[in-house]
Amino acid sequence: MIKVNGQKYDYQEKKLLELLEEQGHRPEMVAVELNEEMVPREKFPEMVFHDGDVVEIVMFMGGGAR
Repeated sequence: MIKVNGQKYDYQEKKLLELLEEQGHRPEMVAVELNEEMVPREKFPEMVFHDGDVVEIVMFMGGGAR
């Protein structure tokens, strides 16, 4: 099991890019932290989860004050 944004999933041996696509995220619009380390965007296609991994996905939001 791994934890993604506080939720448990059975995603071990799955690639990060697959997870992002399954959850409807655009890879160019997120930042990902794996076990408290930032994952460079160029590593998304090859990064594979392992049992016990903790993942945080942060989405970039547009907009601003008016």
